[in-house]
Amino acid sequence: MPKMEYTAKQLAKILKGTVEGDPDVKVTDFAKIEHGKPGHLCFYANPKYEQYVYTCKASALLVNKDFEPKQPVTPTLIRVENAYSSLADLLKYVSTQRRTDRRHRGFRSSWFLTTKFGKKVYLGSHSYVGHHAEIGDYTKIYENVYVGDNTKIGKHCLIYPGVSIYPGMIIGDNVIIHSNAVIGSDGFGNAPQPDGTWEKIEHLGNVIIGDNCEIGACTTIDRAEMESTIIGKGVKIDNLCQIAHNVEIGDNTVMAAQCGIAGSTKIGKNCILAGQVGIAGHLTIADNTTIGAQAGVIGNIKEPGQTLLGSPSLPIKNYMRSYAIFKKQGKE
Repeated sequence: MPKMEYTAKQLAKILKGTVEGDPDVKVTDFAKIEHGKPGHLCFYANPKYEQYVYTCKASALLVNKDFEPKQPVTPTLIRVENAYSSLADLLKYVSTQRRTDRRHRGFRSSWFLTTKFGKKVYLGSHSYVGHHAEIGDYTKIYENVYVGDNTKIGKHCLIYPGVSIYPGMIIGDNVIIHSNAVIGSDGFGNAPQPDGTWEKIEHLGNVIIGDNCEIGACTTIDRAEMESTIIGKGVKIDNLCQIAHNVEIGDNTVMAAQCGIAGSTKIGKNCILAGQVGIAGHLTIADNTTIGAQAGVIGNIKEPGQTLLGSPSLPIKNYMRSYAIFKKQGKE
């Protein structure tokens, strides 16, 4: 996340909006509306999140110009035509400022002064570790690996050939990342425009991977739009999985090949996802949930310990009853 400091007045000018509240309040970071604290800038565009408008403690909040609060609001409001599109514009602006301010720094002697390697680290040929990165003791980084600036990798990790780890990622101890996995690519975030085109939303967050995780070959874990995509401790992810931006996966959850998790979904602890499971975005999956192969989850799973099958997914007893009817009708 790049450092920034703007007043509400400055943000309103950049976004061609208006200020309702203190125009001089300062923001230094982005956050999701449910996590907003003083110094944060949040946004509200989806009515599903209106409850958080009244509990948000952020310094400033982007809202649509026609939004009418039903309760008192703490943050200074910045009213714009479209809060989601304005967020995309602002993330792009901040990202551009970051790229403009940062000088190109090639592989030179100063690199060794800014990058920290622990004891007995192995770095394979044609691998690159960026400036201000930290690599823990006994970690092995095999050939043709890219590790971006400001990334932290813990102790006793194995990073296999061809892995790409974008700048600013955080990886715990005893983590295994298999060949050609990508950690920290931009999520699939695009804001619709009035003319039917799509405006890319810059992603300024990161990925945090806990201790004792294993990430399969060719799996992609996208960085968050803001804040972090979080993979809990002991999580095991198979090959060819897609974890979208701002997803959170609880400790000791396992996921078989070709699973896809859409953005901002929260999966609980000790869950099991069989092959090709698809989970829609902005959902919550309870702890100890088991989801059968090729199941499609389109709603929240609130009760822990369930087993679900089918698409759309159903609790196993309901699914088997339904399947018995389908099977009978198929014979008629």
